[in-house]
Amino acid sequence: MQHPDWSRDAILYQINTRQFTEEGTFRAAAAELPRLRELGVDILWVMPIHPIGEKNRKGELGSPYSIRDYYGVNEEFGTLDDFKSFVTQAHEQGLRVILDWVANHTAWDNVLVDEHPEWYARDYKGDFRPTPWWDWSDIIDLDYKQEGVRTYMREAMEYWVRECDIDGYRCDVAGYVPVDFWESARESLDAIKPVFMLAEWEARDLHRRAFDATYAWSWHETLHRITHGKEGVGALFVYYSWNERAWPEAAMRLTFTDNHDKNAWEGTMYEMLGDGLESCIALSFLGEGIPLIHNGQEAGLDNRLAFFRRDPIEWQEHAFGDLFRKLIAIRKANTALANPPWGATMIRVPNNYESEVLSFVRQDDNGKVFALFNFCGEARVVRFSESLYPGVYTDGMTGTEQEISEGEEVALGPWEWRVFVSK
Repeated sequence: MQHPDWSRDAILYQINTRQFTEEGTFRAAAAELPRLRELGVDILWVMPIHPIGEKNRKGELGSPYSIRDYYGVNEEFGTLDDFKSFVTQAHEQGLRVILDWVANHTAWDNVLVDEHPEWYARDYKGDFRPTPWWDWSDIIDLDYKQEGVRTYMREAMEYWVRECDIDGYRCDVAGYVPVDFWESARESLDAIKPVFMLAEWEARDLHRRAFDATYAWSWHETLHRITHGKEGVGALFVYYSWNERAWPEAAMRLTFTDNHDKNAWEGTMYEMLGDGLESCIALSFLGEGIPLIHNGQEAGLDNRLAFFRRDPIEWQEHAFGDLFRKLIAIRKANTALANPPWGATMIRVPNNYESEVLSFVRQDDNGKVFALFNFCGEARVVRFSESLYPGVYTDGMTGTEQEISEGEEVALGPWEWRVFVSK
């Protein structure tokens, strides 16, 4: 899988189209572009922009994942020209734009229902079928055994790349769509321009020829259990071992501490990760993976955003804004922290609190990064073993120099993390 060169150091930022207070979402989002460039992000993931189904709609405005027309634009957000202008302005700021794409299902009143009813999956009664087992009553599944579905969906994806010059897609429930469709679509899209593809799924076969990045759901779930005292740090060893040995070397794994699904249905970032939230954010940038910022995190978003109605974010200065800026600067200044396959593999540094403290090094010919995370509510004085960690470092957050010699101890407060950088 050949990633586009511009994804090497890329940081993703999710734009929830329901966050803005006024009509004309694309114009409002365009006004945020200089701020996002200053924050240091690179790829903007825009949630679905298409008209939303009205039949069996949920809530006031419906789900943006219930698509009525793949070639249309939701007038709530603006016009096609407004979206084109947003993409152009993003490119002028040096940012890339990927569009949320919903290939598994459509709204009950999608234009295809009348034009091609044979393209839809059916239940045992012969009726249109929502995705089985889930409470997704506002959508019905497409049938990818029908060649016409594949051709239509691929051509629709090509349309937005050609017409609006977008830079790729975040693909909703990607594992519910056949892998060979995604591989065919990727080939077609790359023939237009090099694109970036993110799958909302966690499966290594998606990386073969289709996707640059997949969700690290299990990474987030593991941290949730650790920060709530249900497991020790050893649970992270399982994830990182799996990531290093069982997944392709070039596979980017999306390490997130919040997104629209977690926020709306399970809890805010504070509820999900508790006192360990800041350490988890830091790990998403310093460990292996490709980091995601969910809009509002930099403003300390502390409420669950409504899914089926407009719910503006209260924008304010917050310590997390500075935290993200510093972490992004550290990541981009150290080639060992680059996204796969360019960055260095994490190497575990054994310590005297293995069930509570995670310590590792990432290093390449340009330098070394030594990172420590105390995932417990008590202070720890940490000692390390083996020979990888000693060195003369700069504290990545404070800029002060510190030499860590063999046998030297490092004190960590409750839930504290540290990052040391050497050249």
